[in-house]
Amino acid sequence: MPLLKSWVESANDAKNPFPLNNLPYGVFSVDDGDLRCGIAIGDRIIDATGLEAAGILRADPDADVLDAPYWNDFMELGPKVWADYRTKLQELLAEDASDEIQDQLTTYSVPMAEATMHMPFRVAEYTDFYAGRHHATNVGTMFRGAENALPPNWLHIPIGYNGRASSVVVSGTDIRRPWGQLKSPDHDTPAFLPCRRFDIELEMGAIVGTPSNGPVTVDEADEMIFGYVLLNDWSARDIQAWEYQPLGPFQAKATATSISPWIVTKAALEPFRVDTPEREYELLDHLKDTGPMLYDIKLAVDMAPAGQPATTIARTNYREMYYSSAQQLAHHSTSGCPMRTGDLLGSGTISGATKPERGSLLELSWGGKEPLTLDTGEERSFIEDGDTLTLKGHCEGDGYTIGFGTCTGTVLPALEDPYAR
Repeated sequence: MPLLKSWVESANDAKNPFPLNNLPYGVFSVDDGDLRCGIAIGDRIIDATGLEAAGILRADPDADVLDAPYWNDFMELGPKVWADYRTKLQELLAEDASDEIQDQLTTYSVPMAEATMHMPFRVAEYTDFYAGRHHATNVGTMFRGAENALPPNWLHIPIGYNGRASSVVVSGTDIRRPWGQLKSPDHDTPAFLPCRRFDIELEMGAIVGTPSNGPVTVDEADEMIFGYVLLNDWSARDIQAWEYQPLGPFQAKATATSISPWIVTKAALEPFRVDTPEREYELLDHLKDTGPMLYDIKLAVDMAPAGQPATTIARTNYREMYYSSAQQLAHHSTSGCPMRTGDLLGSGTISGATKPERGSLLELSWGGKEPLTLDTGEERSFIEDGDTLTLKGHCEGDGYTIGFGTCTGTVLPALEDPYAR
């Protein structure tokens, strides 16, 4: 699919992440005003809440669904409404739109540079997976040796754990270094200390648009997914090492999960579908691939010490995943677990086959044994206070780019006394 031309000139720049082909959904405010649902186009944000109130563009003719500061009510309307709304929106923003329409939409828009972004949806539940084979192999090799790197179940089901919806924050939110119980190999008993091995995980997040009340097929799961965001699963590796047996991650993953501010719809990503990797074992029928289930999304991680320029420390691609979000969602539902509008599924860390493609500092520094040297000359094994981590992602089309906005967080020092009141 080639670039779709818009009367918003900035949207026609091949490097602008928000062309007419994209039209991602977010929530914004200007000058501490009300939070409103918005749509990114070029260097502007269309006020979707305003368009609905004025009767110019409505998803539901009988009810307001964009009058709250989240897209959940819109998502509940389902795939047909999503498609119809997107078609109407593209018609209003196309280069051949009438002068009257252009004037109306200009009135209901703001410069992106003047807006503050907020959480684009209300997170119902959050589940994080461990579905990247290179990442799982690297981590397993570090802790169990190469011969036992992958657990016996890993090549048969997407492994995951239930996270904290309350900890999901939008890009730009500062992240406080957590305290936790740590156990050193040199001591018999643990101690309660600030995390010393704070890390990131480069992931994609899939957002469930329509609910379910029983097991769903992979194709049904794919239909349920509304869109995708970049996701950073902040991880306290030393807390995790002590607590994770036998029930897996808990407090090590509860500090924060950052997401990018724009929901890129599944429709915008359709031209970039790719196959999952070759299977070592055939999946059971309810998890089998039914076509290209992943997307060709180029990803990168930047790291910037306080007051210093950023260094790109990793580059990889979402196509490296072993299980797609649709397969993760289908597996999640097999027990009859109800899925809700606004459920967020983290893909798991996305790493490639080579060192520069590793999506966590744990892998990049090989557990701290091989520190990274940044462009500034500083070394890092894990995150230090004041460091800013930024995840980036985009798809490259024919004369256009599909972007997500950045997913950024700066790490603040741990509280001196976490129980001070």
